[in-house]
Formats: sequence, C-alpha cells, structure tokens
Amino acid sequence: MSELDFLAQAFKVTRANGADDGENGVVDARDTLQRMNSAFRILTDAMPQMVWSTLPDGYHDYYNARWYEFTGVPAGSTDGEGWNGMFHPDDQDHAWSIWRHSLATGEPYEVNYRLRHHSGEYRWTLGRALPLRNAKGEIVRWIGTCTDIHQSKMIAEENEVLSRELSHRIKNIFAVINGLIGMSARQNPEMRPMASELQDRIAALGRAHEFARPHSEQSRPVTIESSLSGLLTEILAAYPALGEGRLTIRGDDPEIDDRSATPIALVFHELATNSAKYGALSSVTGSVAIQVAQEDDIVSISWIETDGPTVAGGPDATGFGTRLVQLAITQQLAGSIERHWLPQGLRVDMRVSAGRLKRAEGAPV
Repeated sequence: MSELDFLAQAFKVTRANGADDGENGVVDARDTLQRMNSAFRILTDAMPQMVWSTLPDGYHDYYNARWYEFTGVPAGSTDGEGWNGMFHPDDQDHAWSIWRHSLATGEPYEVNYRLRHHSGEYRWTLGRALPLRNAKGEIVRWIGTCTDIHQSKMIAEENEVLSRELSHRIKNIFAVINGLIGMSARQNPEMRPMASELQDRIAALGRAHEFARPHSEQSRPVTIESSLSGLLTEILAAYPALGEGRLTIRGDDPEIDDRSATPIALVFHELATNSAKYGALSSVTGSVAIQVAQEDDIVSISWIETDGPTVAGGPDATGFGTRLVQLAITQQLAGSIERHWLPQGLRVDMRVSAGRLKRAEGAPV
C-alpha cells in the first residue's frame, strides 16, 4: 500500500448510526472525529513527505508541518489557490492543467514541478494525489503528497550530459575510421571497392549506435523507437524501395537494446547491400518482405525476396559478408540462420531468443 492509499484509509471517518443514540451518541461521534483528526495530523507530520488535502472542489485546506518547513511560508497562506504561486512560473500553467483534469475526472494526480524552497531556490518536486470516496463513490476529499526529487533530477541531467558527450566522441571515432579508410583507398586504388564496402558497414554501425545509446525524452530522435522495426527502418531508410513500398516490415515488434542493435544492424545492412547488388532490390520490380513473429521467447525473422532476377542457385564461395551475418546471428544473438536460394529470390530465415534482443529489467549491462 502506498503512502497515499494509507493516508486515504486513515482519513475515513464513520458517522454515528442514527439519531436514536441521543446526546451520548453525538458526543461519542464528535470525540471519535476529533481523535481521528488528531491522529491524522500526527501521522502526516511524522512523514518525510509534504502532505496536503483539499475539499472535493480542489480547495486546499490542510498542509502538514513538512510543507511549512520546506516552503517557509506562514501557516494558512497557501490555502485555497495560494499553492500555485509556490510553483516556478514556467510550471504553473502545466500544474494547473493536470490538477483541473484530475478534479474533473477523478483520475489520480501526478506531476513534476519546481517548488519554491524557503531558501528562495526552486527545487524539483513530485506531486501526487488520490481521491477519497464515500460509499456512493462520490469524492469527499483529495489527499496528496509532495516529494523533493531535486537531487535525483540533477543527477539524471548530469548523466544525460555525460551520455551525450560520450556518444559524440564515439561518433567522432566512427568518422575518423571512415576518414582513414578513405585516405588509404586513395593511396591504393585497388582497395577502393573493399574500402567502400567497409565504410558502408561502419556507417551502419554508427546508425545502430545512435539508435541504441541511452536517450532522454529531449535527446531521443523522433524517428527512433526501441524496437526491432524502429531499428530496421533506420538502417534501411537509405533504400528507395522502403519509401516505395517494395521493402516492407511486418509482424511482431519485439523490444531491443544496445546489446542486439549492433549485430542486427550489420546483418540487415549486409542483406540489403547484397540485394541491391544482385537480388530483388537491384530491380525496379523487385520487392523484399521482412516478416517477424514472436512466440514465447523465440523471435523468427524472415527476409524474403521476390520479383527480382531469377536465382539459379547459391554462390560457389562464401564471402566475408555471409560469414559476418552467420557470426552475428549464431554467436552474438545465439540463434540460427538458414538460406534458401529459391528461383523467385533469396529467402533467409533467422531464429533468435527474445532474451538476446533485450536484457531483462534489472539485469547487468
């Protein structure tokens, strides 16, 4: 039971059963009410959170001692609507909007805002509230808390800055490697075809890194989602067939993380590159369907090419790209891969564990 649920239960008052109890019944009821009210105040003053309550219409009529210690304002000065003046000016409209929505719908209230501390600084605070209802389901009171989360908020922002700085340096490393490869290719013309393929692979890794690195709500690109289809869309966006509808991604959409993003990016970059050279994507009529199906812990992914050049059979020799794909699927993703050289086009069937695509919550990085 959360502190709000506990407070809501503690605040309930049972009225007298009827007028027949006479004067003693009225006195007993008043005494019970007074004792419960005193118990509620002692309980809330003992809590580390700021506690407040309002009437059904949202009128604030109670704050515990923690509120006055934190804000330093005189007792009673924030009753009614005076509480909103304690918020940072940039947060007031948002907090009011969320609060009005809860009052209108009866939904739990939860919002982050900057609350003015008695020192004069504004500190990040988590505000929450639950409605207290009578036997008819009518709201008779709201009980809420404010929790100082400023320190954790500052740590999160600092971590975000460090993460973005690290990501920037990693992307610079990719750029330096690409530059070195290009320089070597210019000095050795016979290496240019291989250098071009290697640069494409490094570029695919760079896109996978941008997809998989930790993001905040501010830094996350709007085109990126933490899912298999999100990564595939990012990796394959350079191919016109995707926008033309000849390259499709259908089926289930399991979540992924940084551990699986890199091998997946390499696998589908190789498949798409080979298809653009020799397979369905080399033809204006060819198409590729990526089909994903998840059953329990097994994720099946099929790459199906059709309507491209007729396939006479598999290659005589295994190239580096094929070995790279095999390594990524079988070793990095602990899965299996089968290639079928069908007359209508190549079909590649892959099976991997969902546990290899995304770590379980709380698992070590």
